[in-house]
Amino acid sequence: MTPPRARGGADAGAVLARAPGRRDPIRTPPTEPGPPEVPPTEGGGRHAATATPADHAQDDIGDPPTTVDVRLIPVAVVAWLAALVVVRVPSRPALCAAVLGLVIGLGVLAVSRRPEHDETSGARRTWSGTPLGPVVALCLLASSAVLGAGASQTSARGDGLLPVLAHAGAVGRIEGVVVGDPTVLPPAWPGAPERVRTLVAVDRAAARGRESGATGQVLVLGPSSWGTVASGARVAASGRLRPGETGRRTVAVLLSSAAPDTVSAPSAPDVAAEEFREGVRSLGAALPGDAGALFAGVTVGDTSAIPDDLADALRTAGLTHVTAVSGAHFSLVAALVLALTSAVRLPRPVRAVLTVAAMAAMVLVVHPSPSVLRAAAMGAVALLGVLLGRPHRAPAALGATVVLLLVADPWLAGEVGFVLSVLATAALVLLGGPLADRGAGLLGRPVATALALPVAAQLVCAPVIVLLTPAVSLYAVPANVLAAPAVAPATVLGLAAGCVAPWWSAGAEVLALGAGAACWWIGAVGRVAAAAPGSQVAWLPGWAGAALLTVAGVCVARLLVVGPGAPGRSRQ
Repeated sequence: MTPPRARGGADAGAVLARAPGRRDPIRTPPTEPGPPEVPPTEGGGRHAATATPADHAQDDIGDPPTTVDVRLIPVAVVAWLAALVVVRVPSRPALCAAVLGLVIGLGVLAVSRRPEHDETSGARRTWSGTPLGPVVALCLLASSAVLGAGASQTSARGDGLLPVLAHAGAVGRIEGVVVGDPTVLPPAWPGAPERVRTLVAVDRAAARGRESGATGQVLVLGPSSWGTVASGARVAASGRLRPGETGRRTVAVLLSSAAPDTVSAPSAPDVAAEEFREGVRSLGAALPGDAGALFAGVTVGDTSAIPDDLADALRTAGLTHVTAVSGAHFSLVAALVLALTSAVRLPRPVRAVLTVAAMAAMVLVVHPSPSVLRAAAMGAVALLGVLLGRPHRAPAALGATVVLLLVADPWLAGEVGFVLSVLATAALVLLGGPLADRGAGLLGRPVATALALPVAAQLVCAPVIVLLTPAVSLYAVPANVLAAPAVAPATVLGLAAGCVAPWWSAGAEVLALGAGAACWWIGAVGRVAAAAPGSQVAWLPGWAGAALLTVAGVCVARLLVVGPGAPGRSRQ
């Protein structure tokens, strides 16, 4: 990240946004003597007769604005587009485009740094003194990195026997490691046998006396015997292969009618993580009603105990994110560890190591799937902004994180969970602060912040959600405001109960009761919001509905942040 302003010149390529806060004194131009100071009125502003336009513009804001660095936002957008393309095209054209983008990007960077003579002032300046040069170079270099890394990954997935068997619809045998927990599917018809869906990271494939290495994940649809396979176990299975959908993470689909052959048991860390999850499930099973149903979901993202009616109520109330492993889980864990280590005055390097270790343990407990790694990264970004005390730097950190994640895993770009996670994080770091500042004078800072966060997330994420379900939840914001105070106690107490359960069952039960009470409250809020009149309003489906909701969200955000009549006040 670069400082807000380079010495003696314009910002070196910064694309700037303004948010309420404090003003960088370097950016404040000298002003001529104005009218004498007038005491503020009851409303907090100056008398209209002597107020300047700048005074009117800042009438409702306590302090002048802070510069927010958003230079990496367009870079992340371009990298996202490159990731969407690279997983859908052959690897050779993508690699050629990556090389071309790298060459052009380096050329643009070199030109932007070459000094030119300014005929007006006689000074030497560079293109980097304008916003265009460095941003264009970064966009080209980031897209080149995503295209190059994605091309190498798609090329590896296309090698070997597995894609050949899948495209031919042949019978084959795969071998690999189970990723995540198996999912029981509803019966295809009444009385149909139970089917289980499992993901396997395959590294070997064989058929008709031939065998080769393989790369990628295979979606296995098998009988109920697959439901007992532990995450991390190495298995072999036979069945008919089908090609996966273009642009998706899965290379192929295996239709199996037989139980898997266990080649090797899970590793010791995987066993420990599964024992922890089983302990959390046992503690939840001892709690009554919605408290027990939500306990494992809120704690470790295990939704297997949530009944259909409660799941529907949470979806209608806009609370499904509470039971999904998100950046909030990792932010809570990291914040708790930092608070404890700071309380005992541990050195900063030790605190950092323990925080990273706690987040790594959380990743292992909830299984290191791509969505979990993405959530950990987003949680780290949010926590970093808080720790540094520089929320205006958070957009740059978010943009860099998105680029790095897409370089490592370009398939994330097409996953709804990644889209919602990035949008929600961006809403919190870009829109949450201005909304909270706007309402702080009227409601007080704590209440304004509690309202600002769900409002910001809902405004930004609603267009994506409406693509999945063409309906708008009218009570999503109040439901999130009411449920938010219970999320942290439920998560922290649930994790603490799972940690102490192996050696102190009584203490674990007491902690589980506290977490269960918080879970009950979340369930009650969801059920009441879902049962309220007009809880969901039908919306225009498809991209047209998403575009309409986006325009509506922009208008609402402007009204909330700027306020009605702000341009008119500035003109006065």
